[in-house]
Amino acid sequence: MEYQGVLTKMQTEQGQPIQYYLIFEDSFINVNQLIGKEIELRYSGYQCIHCSKKKKIFRQGFCYQCFSTSPSAGDWILRPELSTAHLGIADRDLDYESSVQLHPHTVYLALACEVKVGVTRSTQVPTRWIDQGACSAITVVEVPNRYLAGLAEVALKEYYVDKTNWRRMLCNDVTPSDLLAERRKVESYLPEEVREFYYNSNPEIVEIQYPVTEYPKKVQGLNLEKTPYFRGKLIGIRGQYLIFNDGTVFNVRAAEGSIVQIGV
Repeated sequence: MEYQGVLTKMQTEQGQPIQYYLIFEDSFINVNQLIGKEIELRYSGYQCIHCSKKKKIFRQGFCYQCFSTSPSAGDWILRPELSTAHLGIADRDLDYESSVQLHPHTVYLALACEVKVGVTRSTQVPTRWIDQGACSAITVVEVPNRYLAGLAEVALKEYYVDKTNWRRMLCNDVTPSDLLAERRKVESYLPEEVREFYYNSNPEIVEIQYPVTEYPKKVQGLNLEKTPYFRGKLIGIRGQYLIFNDGTVFNVRAAEGSIVQIGV
């Protein structure tokens, strides 16, 4: 059986373990059902996920033109402290930016290999944690807009990393940590503007289980531009990565906008 389409990040569904889906225009795959099977990946070009033109992908699934102009690719996406919609100031499109920035955001601590800090819209909990491959996570504060979440994240980056070490995560190399204890420390680190929200947040630890039959000891990333054909036995999925039995790992999200054929 063969599937074809433009890659976008895998959709997830909560469960024990997490369920993963690849969604194409005319079909979809429950990727969990492929674990233990040999699959083929063939790469045949690009298609921008914003304008749908067959142009080289620059970043995040966007061609250069769309990445430079689309409001969904503004700098505030990766740096929430740059958000300005709460001031009525536009970056690229105030209506769009208001629809995202002026809603509750969660600042959290997550554990995938070591404790990291992050920000996401509250409606994206726990999806954001799953996409990052966290095995557990806890809310620090929920604040009314993205700017305040960004202020908190900037302050907490003095004490915690803000990026996941993907190699360690995919080898399940986790440094044990007590997230409740770490959360208690955080109160004194928070800026005054967001400290009041600390007391209103739910400190429940969320545990996440991934469909992985065996973790590799070493991993090597697959780049479809350099290796347009790959065949391997799928042994697991974590974050947005497919894990194969030879230690090859494929970051689906990093390949957004790639046109692929998947043979099973």
